[in-house]
Amino acid sequence: MTNVREHVYEQFTEQSVLVYLERKGLISDREQVTCREVGDGNLNYVFIVKDLQTGKSLVVKQALPYAKVVGESWPLSLDRARIERQALQEAAKYVPALVPEVFDFDDDYAVTVMEDLSDHVILRKGLLEGNQYPHIANDIGTYLAENLFNSSDEALGPVEKKKLARQFVNPDLCDITEKLVFTDPYKKSDSNSYSENLQETVESLWHDERLVFEVTKLKKQFLTEGEALLHGDLHTGSVFVTAESTKVIDPEFAFYGPSGFDIGAFIANLTLNYIAQQERADEANRSEISEYLLEAIEQTWAVFEKRYRELLLEKGFEERQQTAQYADFVLEKIWQDTLGFAGCKTIRRIIGLAHVEDIDGIEDAAGRLQAQQRAIETGRSLIFNRTVWRSPKSLTAYLKGLAK
Repeated sequence: MTNVREHVYEQFTEQSVLVYLERKGLISDREQVTCREVGDGNLNYVFIVKDLQTGKSLVVKQALPYAKVVGESWPLSLDRARIERQALQEAAKYVPALVPEVFDFDDDYAVTVMEDLSDHVILRKGLLEGNQYPHIANDIGTYLAENLFNSSDEALGPVEKKKLARQFVNPDLCDITEKLVFTDPYKKSDSNSYSENLQETVESLWHDERLVFEVTKLKKQFLTEGEALLHGDLHTGSVFVTAESTKVIDPEFAFYGPSGFDIGAFIANLTLNYIAQQERADEANRSEISEYLLEAIEQTWAVFEKRYRELLLEKGFEERQQTAQYADFVLEKIWQDTLGFAGCKTIRRIIGLAHVEDIDGIEDAAGRLQAQQRAIETGRSLIFNRTVWRSPKSLTAYLKGLAK
């Protein structure tokens, strides 16, 4: 009788990754391959493996059983690697050009082997350098429409939707989002992180009962409304770009939630970059990059709305869902949720655990403080005006007013 040894999870090193890939037949000779660990995120190892003979390369991503940013005191389920891989595979059914290709995986090792995107840059980094990407609004708007609609009740019907939703129960990472986005920034918490100069502003926010109530309502939506399969962490650090290509990465926070959450997260990050550019960009470039960002906010929603409407009218699961009136109803709710969640995401990036380089990287202390205060006030306005601002032009008009 042959004993079959089950895989036992082990954290990879640059050497053991090559042994693994050779065993899987993904490389032929590890002596002719280079490997380097490049992960700069909070939760995972990321290795780039390159064949010296062919020049071809791939990425190996391995989840750790704890939050890398904190350490072993913050344990996390390795199942998030499966969730991330399956979310990429779901997206590839509808927008294969907008996600990295998955070549292989091993759930025992919490590993996914995928397309190397080293020829791309992180969108956040590119925007901070003042670069403009002509396809980003169209690509992200399309990505959002296709993924959110095709995972919804309106596309799948209630039975198949519930079957799919079972694959994406993601309690550990949802718990992180619940705390860091909706809870901790609104009270004194060890996870919060902000400068002493912001203390008065932060305490004012904590004591704003109206704001805390509105955020509590948005948190309930996040907890209870399983409308569609979300990326769960769609910010400008989760998008790789070139002048011609857009790739959405890292959907390990994927779960079934309110559709506006993903859209709001992306718009929040464009908003934060806009606020930062008012302090970072020199006079000659400020107007140009600012106009680009405002247009990207408007166009991302416009592309999403148009494509989502088309899909609903063409493919609604029930005939009564294929009406303009029903489409108006669905899209109005998604827009209001988008604004509310964008507000929460904007505030957490100033007060909470994980900030953004856009704001924190402002060298001038006075300018950085002004940007932080503007971001908090913008978050408040997004939350309070989510039923008042009827289109992205209301948001961009507000942002233009900040720059004056």
